[in-house]
Amino acid sequence: MNDAFLSQWTYDLPPDRIATHPVSPRDASRLLQLPLAGGEGIDRQFHQLPQLLQPGDLLVLNDTRVMPARLRARRASGGAVELLVLEPGPGPVRALARPARRLAAGERLDLSGGGSVEVLGREGEKVLLSFDRLPAEVMAEQGEMPLPPYLHREAEEGDRTRYQTVYAGPLGAAAAPTAGLHFTPSLLEALAAREVSIARVTLHVGIATFRPLREEDLERGRLHHERYEVSEETAGAIAATRAGGGRVIAVGTTTARTLEATTPPGASSPVPGQGSTDIFIRPPYDFRGLDGLITNFHLPGSSLLMMVAGLIGRERLLHTYQQAIARGYRFYSYGDAMLIL
Repeated sequence: MNDAFLSQWTYDLPPDRIATHPVSPRDASRLLQLPLAGGEGIDRQFHQLPQLLQPGDLLVLNDTRVMPARLRARRASGGAVELLVLEPGPGPVRALARPARRLAAGERLDLSGGGSVEVLGREGEKVLLSFDRLPAEVMAEQGEMPLPPYLHREAEEGDRTRYQTVYAGPLGAAAAPTAGLHFTPSLLEALAAREVSIARVTLHVGIATFRPLREEDLERGRLHHERYEVSEETAGAIAATRAGGGRVIAVGTTTARTLEATTPPGASSPVPGQGSTDIFIRPPYDFRGLDGLITNFHLPGSSLLMMVAGLIGRERLLHTYQQAIARGYRFYSYGDAMLIL
């Protein structure tokens, strides 16, 4: 039954539609404007976003900062190990390791850029590591950006800047909130001149965002946990926007996930605070924390695709994707975007 369910969420994407590198400047990407009420998508450029919004609207950004989390190390035997650190520390941190099976508690690994880590033990598919200094410092000095596997390339120096939003704040993400990659400082200034307000939430995107949906996810109706924070200021800005007749537009599915997880049923603004969410948004779903969404084009069969369909329906979304493919839009993390409003 689950295979049949997932088969409804596939589409054919020519390999040349996958964006392996970003455009320059960031806001030169394309933007497919899709009216929430219905109708066909309209071709735009991302830098036109201020003209597509109204004074009094509020954009909510996810300001998490991506960790340069990929580290290279060697065992005492000389064998190579690749680590993907999942949290910034301080203290012991969890990581994915390749190969992982051979690593034992008490083993020390020498990092390629200097220093070492000790394997403290295993937590399921993850290893628990102790660094000889702050993990965040080690990653900043010798880590590589954790590019999505579907890019089929190693991280380059330029990815340290481009696989990061210009407004990134707290360190903690293992993947970028990619809808935010299109924004530039000048675009943010143009939005302010248009009297479009900006608010921020933090959701530290986990590496599981790239993981295919599992049968247990579908059965439980829940996904992987991700840590979030919503400030009093942001909650107040959303409440004020709604009270004033403005629209709340989430920049990215990670922002949408945060708003929906923190906005109680029957409410229209979030409860401030910190926590962790495993919410799984898919049709049928009534959004309560947002009025519109800016999002990139997502992988077939992914939870992110289902979340967007919760806003406009599965058939309309897949039809829109086919249109975007025919019109030459670029897909995935470094690709183009949609404005659903």
